Amino acid sequence: MIMIMIMIKIRTMTKTRIIKFGYAALLISIIGMYFGCGERYTPEQKEYISRIENSRLEKDLDMRENPSSPFNFKRKVEFHPLKYFDVDPNFNFQSKLVKHEAQDTVLVYGTKGDERKVVKFGYVSIHYNGKNYKVNVYEGSTRSGEIYHSIWFTDKTTNEQSYGVGRYIDFELVDDSNFIYTIDFNLAYNPYCAYNPDYSCAIPTKEDYIDLAITAGEKIFHD
Repeated sequence: MIMIMIMIKIRTMTKTRIIKFGYAALLISIIGMYFGCGERYTPEQKEYISRIENSRLEKDLDMRENPSSPFNFKRKVEFHPLKYFDVDPNFNFQSKLVKHEAQDTVLVYGTKGDERKVVKFGYVSIHYNGKNYKVNVYEGSTRSGEIYHSIWFTDKTTNEQSYGVGRYIDFELVDDSNFIYTIDFNLAYNPYCAYNPDYSCAIPTKEDYIDLAITAGEKIFHD
């Protein structure tokens, strides 16, 4: 696509200019202009991008080799590398957690129709392109009784570029009301049911929809 645009640009230029600068030099110049318009990242951002990309490679290895992974545990599912949006530092946010005064227990459903009770614990806020968005944080418990906190959400990419049920972000609670949390959508991942239908995963509610195309994190696994 890039090369097509370049060739079209060349054809629109006058013959005199092409002769003056030379075809090769002109081509290099146009390519430089095209890529020079891209976003430039700071050294810190480049380091962050590299760290996320390396963690994705490690996750691929674990998913493929770990006998407890959704590709190996309940039934053997053909593995291929997980799919992701490009790492985008602009989808990495910081926010305090606002706890709900009345932390209601709500009913959510799993993908197999099973009912689950979770606590609507609070929310964090993100600011993107001049708008503020609330992102719900839930408290639940595992079958063994272990308490966990999590974000699950849908957005404008859901069922198009990202998994149709929704995506998750782990949330580690800190006992400090002034703590600044990192909400990194580059770490948004698919629940196990995205790979293996033997699993059931919690379905985000209508209140968990973020009216934004979150082009970060994991994409749809199955084509």
